[in-house]
Amino acid sequence: MALRKIVTLPAAVLRRKAKPVTKFDQDLQTLIDDMIETMRDAPGVGLAAPQVNVPLQLAVIEYAEGEDEEEEEDPEAKPRKKKLFVIINPEIVKASEETIFGIEGCLSVPGLIGEVERHEALQVKALNRHGKLVKLKVDGWTARIFQHEIDHLNGVIFTDLATKVWTPKDDSEIPLD
Repeated sequence: MALRKIVTLPAAVLRRKAKPVTKFDQDLQTLIDDMIETMRDAPGVGLAAPQVNVPLQLAVIEYAEGEDEEEEEDPEAKPRKKKLFVIINPEIVKASEETIFGIEGCLSVPGLIGEVERHEALQVKALNRHGKLVKLKVDGWTARIFQHEIDHLNGVIFTDLATKVWTPKDDSEIPLD
């Protein structure tokens, strides 16, 4: 495994629609492993292939729902187990009518955060790292991360959707892509 360089705006790959994955070979498995390592090292909660300069419909997401809230309430609380998702050629098949505003940041847009309205819950179908169809139901912050990463696969950056964008005062204000 190897760390990949995360590209930042104005890199053209971030503004193009990524191509569907068609080959599930060793090169793809290496890319997935590298992306997971890069996301964790950044550190982030999601990373799309275009962010490492690969124009493919692939994203990795790792997050434990509720982990931030628990840490704030009880610093001694045991961290929840994080769930790792590898989504290939993802499609949002259903989105809740309910939406919620939240603050987002992005590894490809360092130094800025913004308030973005997202669907509260989603149903997503995608292929896993082995090409098997998976259907996922996600909500809350996990649904926000899925939408953010799927946007990357379509050339959309969170600042395109934000109602307000600003430079955070300190690191505690920065959510990680």
